[in-house]
Amino acid sequence: MTTEIYLDGNATTAVLPAALRAAVQAMERCYGNPSSSHATGLKAKALLDDVRTRARRVLGADSGRLMFNSGATEGIQTAVLSALCAIRERRAAGLPTGSLLVYGATEHKAVPESLAHWNRLLGLDLTLHKLPVGSDGRHDLAGLRAVAPEAAFVCTMAANNETGVISDLDGIAAALDGSPALWMVDCVQALGKLPLRLASTRIDYAPFSGHKLYAPKGIGMLYVRAGAPFTPLMMGGGQEGAQRSGTENMAGIAALGAVLAALEESGTFRTPTELAALRDQVVTTLRQALPGIVFNAPLEQALPTTINFSVPGLSSKELLDVFDAAGIRVSAGSACSAAKAAPSYVLEAMGLPAWRSSSAVRLSFGPATDAAAIAAACERIVRCGDALRLAGLLAEGMAGTAALDGPLQLTAAGAHTWLVCDAASRACVLIDPQAALTARVDTLLGGHGFRLVARLSTRDGASWPVEGDVLVLGARRLRRMALGPASLCYVLDSADGTPSHAFAGGAEPAALAALLPPETLLCPGFEEQSACCTSLRVALAGLTASATADMHLDGQALDALLRAHPDALLVDVREAYEHAAGGVPGLPAVSVPLSRLAAHLPAWLGRADNAPLVFVCRSGNRSARAAECLRRHGYRQAYHLAGGVALAA
Repeated sequence: MTTEIYLDGNATTAVLPAALRAAVQAMERCYGNPSSSHATGLKAKALLDDVRTRARRVLGADSGRLMFNSGATEGIQTAVLSALCAIRERRAAGLPTGSLLVYGATEHKAVPESLAHWNRLLGLDLTLHKLPVGSDGRHDLAGLRAVAPEAAFVCTMAANNETGVISDLDGIAAALDGSPALWMVDCVQALGKLPLRLASTRIDYAPFSGHKLYAPKGIGMLYVRAGAPFTPLMMGGGQEGAQRSGTENMAGIAALGAVLAALEESGTFRTPTELAALRDQVVTTLRQALPGIVFNAPLEQALPTTINFSVPGLSSKELLDVFDAAGIRVSAGSACSAAKAAPSYVLEAMGLPAWRSSSAVRLSFGPATDAAAIAAACERIVRCGDALRLAGLLAEGMAGTAALDGPLQLTAAGAHTWLVCDAASRACVLIDPQAALTARVDTLLGGHGFRLVARLSTRDGASWPVEGDVLVLGARRLRRMALGPASLCYVLDSADGTPSHAFAGGAEPAALAALLPPETLLCPGFEEQSACCTSLRVALAGLTASATADMHLDGQALDALLRAHPDALLVDVREAYEHAAGGVPGLPAVSVPLSRLAAHLPAWLGRADNAPLVFVCRSGNRSARAAECLRRHGYRQAYHLAGGVALAA
């Protein structure tokens, strides 16, 4: 079983053992309500006060408000509400106020969303102004100086969560000199990584989240400078000195206190110099393993725990998948935006090329990471590079790269591009190419030593490279068929001349019914038609997956099936580079990527023994597609591992 190496610390961290013990102890021995006046409540109150005092020392906040809350999002909401209520009161009193709500272009989405929300609810009709950043990710100080006289509220961050870029807070303060604007600094990524002396700065509000530094989720802090306006977000019983009502999360506060204690003491967290050395070790390994790698932020101006990079020809998903297969957990950017398939707005704001903002990967670790974990990560990064070379996905290929043969499916933005390859002649054609896949295709063909014979479109035949309607690819033939004035179909024949695959773009199956045998596999042009191939017979019949209820296996059911059917074939439908980086733990699976399903489906459907086929992947999504495809074609013994190897592990 592959041990997990967690390098996504900017999203969240594991709970520090001392913090876990402190939380349990608070629940077992210090469970009183700190608002109660009896001895049990007083004990809880003493714990609360002790952690607050420690927090003031760590943050350099000997004056001003310091309240505990649920985390940075609540802290941001409270700061925004406080600032905007103060602006409204000044306006009502006839006092001058700025008209701009200024926020950095690379701020966490919680900031502009909160500004827009409260601006609308309070009816202020202030203008949201996005402050640009340079190619280094730092704020445009000249632009800030220009708008400072009209700024009512300014929101920046101490360090960016995606790139790790450290803001020039002194420069921002100087740019705001003389401006009446209130100033919030998101300090979420700063705690434990940057020195903080909040009370000696111009900063009015500073939110924190405990789970970014080894405390549990659901606990955070908000600092408010002495004299800065304040309006409670939550009213009720008057807890936290009437600043934040609601019974305090004592277990979370105790755990946060243990983390703060570790910050004050030596031995738990690495120094910035030590962290920079660990980062440099990872950077060196990445450069060796991934040729052409580009780092998306100047390392000398970033946190020593954050690396953001892109690799030409590889998407974020491909890099994340191969890292995940090797047991290395990284991300494509902010965890809050991970479910949204969109380029990084942070890198776009920095003016980086589109391919870098859409293919970026963030590797981040916490200050408690030890040298052994980084060394192990570097070994696996090398393995990831080798796996990508073997798959022909890196500019520097590796001898012994497995040859492509038959149809290969590539998908981008809901559209399918198809490569038809002949391993013997090393010739291929590209059907319905997409600009977003150009670098990927070029790298793939170069890595495998293929020559591209033609780029074909199902919408026109302008790029057809030969006279007549037959293009020979080694032992294969690709035939051109007209479906209408602006629609073409390309038919791949097997060695005996029987049509095996049809590439018809967005054409409806009915248009092919009189032209092709019913068992011809249709390779669709769009995901809305089908996620993978399907036979003309199945497509025309409009069949749905029959009896799929027993298709989904958990770990125990999979073990039982494999014991009962020793002839079962276990198929890993992850990409070949994922399989090479880390196979299916404890299971002898063969590698047939889902992108190659169209090439293998005829042989599977033609099996006489009808032995079980069990598909596996990382999360269960790709394996479910493969099993359902077989079921749709009548193969009743097709199954998949629900939840994938991620849950099985």
